[in-house]
Amino acid sequence: MSDLVNVIISDEYLSVSFDVAQPKIMAIGGKMNEICEEAYMNGYNWEAFLNCYLDENAPEILDVIESDPEAEMYSVFIEEVNDETRALAKKFGEIIEDLFANEDKIYSFLKDNAGEIEWD
Repeated sequence: MSDLVNVIISDEYLSVSFDVAQPKIMAIGGKMNEICEEAYMNGYNWEAFLNCYLDENAPEILDVIESDPEAEMYSVFIEEVNDETRALAKKFGEIIEDLFANEDKIYSFLKDNAGEIEWD
């Protein structure tokens, strides 16, 4: 994983998180807000965006994650730790990394789905 996304996979704990205030993530959020006024990208709106994105692209992840966003942090955890959930946590981290590395995927999805996203 890059420095943008934290994925913790252990025998007792699984989590995926990122700091919304990181410069690259802030820049992506600013562009998202230009595309869609409701998309002011705090942790809660990253939750809304990623939930919609996962629903379309990896719904199996939604079945196991518990969100805990804050104003400047997006964070999820997975309570049940097993081989399947470890793989899903890793996959989720990779999905977020891919989105941040390929910003056009974010903007395209936002343009196509802004009305479907349950913004904060």
